[in-house]
Order: sequence, then structure tokens, then C-alpha cells
Amino acid sequence: MSADSPAVVRFRQEEWLPILELAVQEVFQIMLGSQLGPAAKSEPLPQAEVMAMVGLAGSLRGVVTFSCGAQSATQIAARMLGADFTHIEGQVWDAIGEICNMIAGNFKNKLTGLDGFCLLSVPAVVTGRAYRFHSLAGGDSLETVLLFEGAPLVIRLDLHA
Repeated sequence: MSADSPAVVRFRQEEWLPILELAVQEVFQIMLGSQLGPAAKSEPLPQAEVMAMVGLAGSLRGVVTFSCGAQSATQIAARMLGADFTHIEGQVWDAIGEICNMIAGNFKNKLTGLDGFCLLSVPAVVTGRAYRFHSLAGGDSLETVLLFEGAPLVIRLDLHA
């Protein structure tokens, strides 16, 4: 069996959820000085109002998404920008896009052998309550929910088949 066979890739993907969670935790600790908590699995998630997406291309293909409520997005931007923060939507969108970008980059750098052969797209941000995201990656998905200041953050990795 070659190192690139689907069984080996699938086995690796099962190990990737803790790596994804660690990548998120590190970004929030370093960039915002915040510790994220675990979310109760039984709680229904509210509709996200802000979603950032970063595409992955190369040896790992898919998309990383980061979703949160508008209030959490504003708090994240305020912590990232500090005294320079003035509540301008563009600054909030940029901050959420950059958080997603850092999570995707930190995650791919933690995967042995992929960091130099996987490229990230420019982040894209979607806002509002009346949207639904459908990944066309067609492969496996990983999702984690963590709490920032008591509010849920949803981080998802959709891999191309």
C-alpha cells in the first residue's frame, strides 16, 4: 500500500481533529490572549452571522471555514486591533478573515509533509443571517465547536475527495 492510498489518507484525517482544535487554540491564545473552552455537544448552535473561508490547494485540497456570531466577530476584531479599533464593518470582516487564514496556516503547518506543498487562498467573508454554506469538496469533513467568551465558534475542514 502506497503512502498516498485512500486508506492511509483517511487514517490521517481521523487524527486531524485534535490538530485542528490545537491550531485554533494557539491562534486565539497568541493573537487575542484568549483561552477557548469546550462547547457542550448537546446545545444547538445558533445561526452564524459571519463566516470566513480559506481554500487549500496542492497536496491537501479543500476549505477551512470559521463561523461566529456578529458580537463575537466584533470582540475578536477589537482584541486584534486594540486601541486602533473603530467599529467599522470592514475591520471586523478583515479580522475574521485573518483569523481563519491563521487557523488554516497553523493547521497545515502542523501536518507533517504537507506544509510546503499546500497553498492557502485569500480569505473570503460572508455576513448576514440568510445564507447557507454548501461545500462542494465532496470528501471528508471535520468540525469542532469551541467557546469564545461563552459564545460558540464553529471551525470546519472540508476535504476534497
